[in-house]
Amino acid sequence: FDDGRRALVFGVNPLGVQADGMWVERGVQRSSVTRGATGAADLAPDFLYDSRGRLTDYGYEVEVRIPFKSLSFQPNETQSWGINVIRRVQHSGREQTWTPALQGRASFLSQSGTLRDLRGMDRGLVLDFNPVVTTSVDGARTETGWHYDRSTPDIGGNVRWGLSRNLTLNGTVNPDFSQVEADAGQADFNPQRSIFFPERRPFFLEGSESFETPNRLIYTRRIVNPEAAVKLTGKISGTEVGFLSAVDDKAFSETGEDSPVFNILRIKRNIGEESTVGIAYTDRIEGSDFNRVASADSRIILGGIYDLQAQGAVSFDRRDGRTSDAYLWDLRLRRSGRRFGFNTNFTGFDTDFAAETGFLRRIGTVRIGGQSSLTFYGGEGALVEQYRARISLSYTWLYDTFMNGGSVDDAVRFSLGNDFVFRGGWALGAAIFIEEFYYPAHLYVDYAIQRQTPTGPELVPYVGTPEIMNYDLSLRLTTPRSPRFAGSVSLIAGRDENFREWAPAYIMQLTTQATWRPTDQLRIEGRLVSQKGWRPDDWSAVRSVDIPRLKLEYQLTRAIFFRFVGQYEATNMDDLHDDSRTEDPIFIRNEEGVYERALGWTENDFRIDALFSYEPSPGTVIFAGYGSSMTEEDSFRFDRLERTSDGFFVKMSYLFRM
Repeated sequence: FDDGRRALVFGVNPLGVQADGMWVERGVQRSSVTRGATGAADLAPDFLYDSRGRLTDYGYEVEVRIPFKSLSFQPNETQSWGINVIRRVQHSGREQTWTPALQGRASFLSQSGTLRDLRGMDRGLVLDFNPVVTTSVDGARTETGWHYDRSTPDIGGNVRWGLSRNLTLNGTVNPDFSQVEADAGQADFNPQRSIFFPERRPFFLEGSESFETPNRLIYTRRIVNPEAAVKLTGKISGTEVGFLSAVDDKAFSETGEDSPVFNILRIKRNIGEESTVGIAYTDRIEGSDFNRVASADSRIILGGIYDLQAQGAVSFDRRDGRTSDAYLWDLRLRRSGRRFGFNTNFTGFDTDFAAETGFLRRIGTVRIGGQSSLTFYGGEGALVEQYRARISLSYTWLYDTFMNGGSVDDAVRFSLGNDFVFRGGWALGAAIFIEEFYYPAHLYVDYAIQRQTPTGPELVPYVGTPEIMNYDLSLRLTTPRSPRFAGSVSLIAGRDENFREWAPAYIMQLTTQATWRPTDQLRIEGRLVSQKGWRPDDWSAVRSVDIPRLKLEYQLTRAIFFRFVGQYEATNMDDLHDDSRTEDPIFIRNEEGVYERALGWTENDFRIDALFSYEPSPGTVIFAGYGSSMTEEDSFRFDRLERTSDGFFVKMSYLFRM
């Protein structure tokens, strides 16, 4: 649309293998020292197009053919399109762009080139019909042995209709949302923050850029398994519109009797050359209960380098006959310069704010913070090609405390960071963190400690240490991306809070990832997430989580591949006690209101997924898969694994394009 705000991304490598997705200028400062252009692209959405590539004596040649039916564009008879061509050198991470692009600008897309005076652009009849047939067999262990449920073939389908050159209507009935690959495991270190998993389902991915809002007030994974859904996306008179309505399965309602109904509306309009304003409305209705959120936001670009963003929202919630309303605000100012940059934020989430159609990591807080950075560049061929120094400071209040004029009572965070990019594509980041966390009393309302008295043991309310000081070191190393290998490792270690007992702990969080391509057709990806915490006095382990994950993919042909995924999750929790004060055992009140001793526990879960995939083009697929969940008493023994559930599934679909 030549608006500098969003773009379609079509990628191809020298062998013709495709990558595609959407690029939306969100105005979010990249945390990495590298500011590569393609790092802003979301490669989840799929488009139908043709590509070929071949190696030559002087390099390679690629050719891409994109049907107009796969695009949306302006309704004008004569129009201009924004365009850029990016060449990414995999081993070094360097990029070249067709048009000159300054890294100090707030927007990359606004620096694109232009295809002018295009005529005769017509999508023709855009009508895609995508029937889907699935069948599955699911088994689980019961008291009398294994029991399998064999489902009859399930028929559903998707329809895509181009109402105009720039407006598309999508509908689905009884869609298949089977996960052909399970989400990668994550370790939750802070129980106050929710864990995010990205959307991967095709129906929700198409046009997903039209539903993006600051603070993620729209999160389509809240719609778990819809019976039917309809979606309208595109532009009307220069205004970008996204509307989604869905009826979810009764099994995902609180009562099991009412089907949750979702309605989502997002409207955005460009102002000036790079700025935007927008509104959003969401509701989730279940019986007589509802949750509704209305919001407005803006992004104003000043002088090409200053990015001012603002958002305000109000939620209306009715549950069990009681209604409430609450507020959210978010104000951010960012300067993106080649040498000097900064960003500041002032955000607040009312304690009662509810967004059941969105995803908010944490509510009930107010945060004021900022970060500034200085970047230096080495000369051509220098050992250090880029160096960035950054410093940040933030203060966080509980919402009610802030509104009543109280002092900081949640957290104070300070950090110093250094990031290096070396010759050849190596990258190193190092940072130190000094933090002070205040006692979050709301997390421990169900806690009690057992004290010995002359008359016997007695439960008394738990009272935690007023504050905990943290001192952490963070390191991250990224290797060059060679034709055969790429990897990264990040480590956080130091003294941090132990939320389970609200006491200091020595912690270690390790995340490693590696990709090995022994041949052009075989790819092996390994990932390890490890998190451990020890009590300072005796170095006893209070909690440990280890999640190794292995994925193997074999590309037999361009359309056929095999995949195997194995993921192990080992969690060990020690008996809890009042570690910072009395050493008395901790009791936690259960759902029935009875206090139970917080004893240690161990879980060792192993999950495998195998998949055969034939996908000549997006929408036309044959999937055949098997998944099995297992458990064992001792971690990583693999000799006494017991299956707890497994299942087979077959999915077939074909895309008819009129």
